[in-house]
Amino acid sequence: MQLWKGRFKKELSKTTNDFNSSISFDSRMFREDIEGSIAHATMLGKCGIIREEEAENIHRGLLEILSDIESGKLAIDMEAEDIHTFVEGELTARIGDDGKRLHTSRSRNDQVALDIKLYLKKEVRNVRALVEALVKVIADKAEQYSDTVMPGYTHLQRAQPITFGHHLLAYAEMLLRDIGRLDDCLKRMDEMPLGSCALAGTTYPIDRDITRSLLGFDRVTNNSLDGVSDRDHCIEFAGALSIIMVHLSRFSEEIIMWCSWEFKFIELDDAFSTGSSIMPQKKNPDIAELVRGKSGRVFGDTMTLLTVMKGIALAYNKDMQEDKEAIFDAVDTVKMCLTAFTPMLDTMRVIPENMRRAAAGGFINATDVADWLTKHGVPFRDAYKATGELVARCIELGLDLESLPIEEYQKVCDVFTDDVYRAISLEYCVSQRTAFGGPAPENVRAQAQRVRKIVE
Repeated sequence: MQLWKGRFKKELSKTTNDFNSSISFDSRMFREDIEGSIAHATMLGKCGIIREEEAENIHRGLLEILSDIESGKLAIDMEAEDIHTFVEGELTARIGDDGKRLHTSRSRNDQVALDIKLYLKKEVRNVRALVEALVKVIADKAEQYSDTVMPGYTHLQRAQPITFGHHLLAYAEMLLRDIGRLDDCLKRMDEMPLGSCALAGTTYPIDRDITRSLLGFDRVTNNSLDGVSDRDHCIEFAGALSIIMVHLSRFSEEIIMWCSWEFKFIELDDAFSTGSSIMPQKKNPDIAELVRGKSGRVFGDTMTLLTVMKGIALAYNKDMQEDKEAIFDAVDTVKMCLTAFTPMLDTMRVIPENMRRAAAGGFINATDVADWLTKHGVPFRDAYKATGELVARCIELGLDLESLPIEEYQKVCDVFTDDVYRAISLEYCVSQRTAFGGPAPENVRAQAQRVRKIVE
């Protein structure tokens, strides 16, 4: 059944119908479509636009359809044009002419705008809960490894000593900002478009605030054109999802490196690794690699939404049907990635001795040598130059700064004393970085507790 057939004398060709149809993907919004229709019918009854008994009959019929779909008793007809057509047709088949009154003072334009907002409001909360679960795991791991020294990197070169807990908490902070973006997105999404109709509202005496209240929206849209013709809430949600995937992809990249034999900082649990069909020794970080790869998919969904919307004149255009597959795919992909990533991180085995061994190389305590000189009256630039000469000397002798004899230190600068060795021990270097946000173990433990409190 096409709701618009009255204007047309010919049947729609099957090819055109298939191309035009959206039931294959918008059918997932059956609950939201029925929920919105129940609220709309209730409002029509309260406003006297249809009789109260008609509204109640519609309400009962819609609840029965919902129950039958959820139980599997009623299959959604994939030959229907869209989910709205299917539900209304099924309702009319069950309750007769009262079902034909449901669409009074409503268009599919504001109906689909409502459905997708109802659906995405739920999905924002679902994604948020999954991000929170990951942040909790990170906070637990960070507290557990607050004393575990590892090298911090810039340019993928060993730079300065930090702790593994401190490194993990960097991702917790990123993900907390992601939660904030989801919350902000939800605030702007929380406007009810129903009542905008096709584009110009309606002449019926509707009360949009009744419908808003029944559906749990914060407010109604202020402009009927805007209510049906924008999808910036989809774009904003997709943007937030893309940033989540950036963070998951970066984290995955590090996990992939860390579990390689070149690093061997961690080992992934067997349940989250795979092997090779030809190389029996292999243990591959496929989950992390897939998360890294799927980031591009979500970025593509975001670009799809931007491109669909960029050239559309007001108000509704059929191009906007393309919004659903893109945002649904982005949501599904991010949820799948978070669901796999969190237990993978939770079950990984950390190898502190390998992190400590790596931290001992690369002269990552060189800055602390320069700081020691500066604290003993040497100007920083002179201290920097002297430390660079010491590093060159270590390389020449095949030593590190902790094993370089004090005589070599004093050849470069006579200010050096044996006290420098304590100052440049890796554990001491880390413990002295007590400025807020730094990697000192007590800082890390406090920050892990703070992060956990935020999400709990």
